[in-house]
Amino acid sequence: MTEFEFAARMDRIETSPSAVMTQRAREMKEQGRDVISLSSGQPDFPTPDHVLEAAHQAALAGQTTYTPITGTNELKDAIIAKFKRENGLEYARDQIIVGNGAKQVIFNAFTAGTNDGDEVILPAPYYVAYIDMIKFAGGVPVIVPCAEEQDFKLTADQLAKAITPKTRWLLLNSPNNPTGAVYEESDLRALADVLLDHPRIGIIADDIYEHIAFDGLKFATIAKVEPKLFDRTVTVNGVSKAFAMTGWRVGYAGAHKDVIAQMTKLQSLVTVAASSVSQAAAVAALNGPQDYVAERSKSFEDRRDLVVSMLNQAQGVSCPVPKGAFYVYPSCAGVIGKTTPSGQVIQNDRDFVMYLLETENVATVHGAAYGVSPYFRISYAAAESELIQACERIQRACAALR
Repeated sequence: MTEFEFAARMDRIETSPSAVMTQRAREMKEQGRDVISLSSGQPDFPTPDHVLEAAHQAALAGQTTYTPITGTNELKDAIIAKFKRENGLEYARDQIIVGNGAKQVIFNAFTAGTNDGDEVILPAPYYVAYIDMIKFAGGVPVIVPCAEEQDFKLTADQLAKAITPKTRWLLLNSPNNPTGAVYEESDLRALADVLLDHPRIGIIADDIYEHIAFDGLKFATIAKVEPKLFDRTVTVNGVSKAFAMTGWRVGYAGAHKDVIAQMTKLQSLVTVAASSVSQAAAVAALNGPQDYVAERSKSFEDRRDLVVSMLNQAQGVSCPVPKGAFYVYPSCAGVIGKTTPSGQVIQNDRDFVMYLLETENVATVHGAAYGVSPYFRISYAAAESELIQACERIQRACAALR
């Protein structure tokens, strides 16, 4: 392949650091090492039985052929009902698109709606894939660091200062991956007031962790908080996190019909529709009983409390309390500059997470991957026994540093 030239656009993107760490942990397990992997954002709960049965019955009924590009009418109607019931947003069928996961839907929106040189305001910490999606679409990420002291959330003043004549999009993710920060209605109201003065700017609201919010917080989404932004907002969600359906690959969005039409054009070229059987399963998830969703969220909240408490007992680690999702984003500033038992100096958060992996077999992800250091991300979507053991290992690793 020495004479084969790859497309220059491929240099804009990198493989997801969380995927790399998860794969490394998998390889170490195959080698017989006792690895605890806390690097993947995947609920450890099973897909609900009634969802499995819906998929089974759909397959038996012959629903195994291509569906319309944007999704079946049954699933679109379930999504429309969900948006109205839970978010106070009203869409028609031509304002809905179903994709192979929320990730594809966001990629479609950026690719369809971004010209070369357009700027995208990206609050940091951010989900690792966002920045590469923006770059691949020809956009320029305008990264706005959001400090722990401001709960890792973008402020109205920061937003106003980041806007230029080239600004095309603002991306908001709440509850946030990796920090667990939640934008409450008052936060979104302040951002909306700024956006109203800039009619060219679109908003992508990634609400995939909507149902995993703690401490009695009420979820809010910007298109509902400010109806004048409804036509400018792509509201993204999916069944992966709330319903433990990551492998089913069903995400969706509601947006202006013209935006959906352009996203559909792109999707028709790349993947056509999502799996027909997965769509039938998603209908059952959205239309079926929802009580277990809250029960699982409470389980995540209990695990959060456990992990935060134990990490704050690790020397040199300081862990803030997240308000949603199933991640913690602790600072490891207190270990930077220390030396490992083997003589290596911990120079940054990547060194620290590699130290945890190699010496204590705990897989996490370094904060630089999410745009803010020195932090690291832990997914606590794992069994309590694993979380306790992992945190004990982290405590031990920190105590061994000098």
